[in-house]
Amino acid sequence: MTLTMPRKFKIVAVGGTFDELHKGHRMLLMKAFEVGEYIKVGITSDSFVKKIGKPHDPAPYTERLKELEAFLRDNDLMQRAEIVELNDAFGLTLQNGGIEALIVSRETEPVARTINKKRNELGRKPLSVVVINMVHSENHHPISTTRIRSGEIDREGRLLRK
Repeated sequence: MTLTMPRKFKIVAVGGTFDELHKGHRMLLMKAFEVGEYIKVGITSDSFVKKIGKPHDPAPYTERLKELEAFLRDNDLMQRAEIVELNDAFGLTLQNGGIEALIVSRETEPVARTINKKRNELGRKPLSVVVINMVHSENHHPISTTRIRSGEIDREGRLLRK
């Protein structure tokens, strides 16, 4: 008999571009499922990605969505997730009720602060923020899609060029 620990939050949100779904993305997602019973996974729309101004051309939304869905299916997590398209940095986070916490990387922690500031302005309770550290590659630099797309590292953070 396996005992499962109760999760800290009923509903949590996590979001990103999830381009070249890499080890850092997977760790972020798994943290969300570790602390939340139900996860709202936001994935940036193509138009929002253009506004963000990524230093590389991300894959189209449909490709990123397919890869995210495959990851959730492969880890038997689809029944605990809802994938939503993000057209801005706030997504569903300004709505009242429901979401209790945000799961963010150290890099995107400022976005969580902006969300809570806006919630405060709207008279809403702040969301709890769970921050995970950046996942590093073999050479101790953060894994990023930009580094993967440039051919410097693979999705696991292994160096491809020395």
